[in-house]
Amino acid sequence: MLSNLIRLFYPESCAACHGFLLQDEFVLCTQCRHQLPTTLHHSEPAHEIHQKFYGRIPLVFAAALLYFHKESLVQELIHQLKYKGNESVGTALGMWHGGIIKECSISPYPDFIIPVPLHPKKFRERGYNQVTTYAQAIAESLAIPFCDDLLVRNLYSKTQTKKSILGRTEIVQSIFGVSFTEDHYNKHFILVDDVITTGSTLEACARELLKIPGAKISIVCMAMSQ
Repeated sequence: MLSNLIRLFYPESCAACHGFLLQDEFVLCTQCRHQLPTTLHHSEPAHEIHQKFYGRIPLVFAAALLYFHKESLVQELIHQLKYKGNESVGTALGMWHGGIIKECSISPYPDFIIPVPLHPKKFRERGYNQVTTYAQAIAESLAIPFCDDLLVRNLYSKTQTKKSILGRTEIVQSIFGVSFTEDHYNKHFILVDDVITTGSTLEACARELLKIPGAKISIVCMAMSQ
């Protein structure tokens, strides 16, 4: 009753369209959720993410939940998560995507969920890593550990949103590092990010993880730019 009373005077709004949420809705209204452009990567053995990384890094599994377009509901969701502190967006998308991934036959089964890390300075500026809640929700769905201390970001860089593909590739060559033990040998890591654009950041992270003997890599993201 108290929860209903609070919602009456302080109604929660949809992170995409900003309309009021109904009692059983979380973060997204039902209408927006049905309008979001899902990729269906989970049902395709070879799709555009595999093509993007072909010859760059070997992947066990890859999937983005949504397609990203400018001035879209997906862009507004990512904006709310990344710049407005609405971390519940990551939780909602992670619960949704985690449920889908759980139904996939991934072999070998993943051992760890690894978020793309922020530099400590960027973390202090933003106050959180926008990928964390998404990755944690997927980890909970798959019942595997969330690990955010394996990969580190060594160099601070400003946003790459307006940089060219070449510029992004040059930036990420030496930006990440990995710190591992024998407990990480021969493990399957799911690398998690928000939006795939050029793939250069994910490639750089994956190359660091592949320094671990016997490591296998999968990639899971909230969205993929078209």
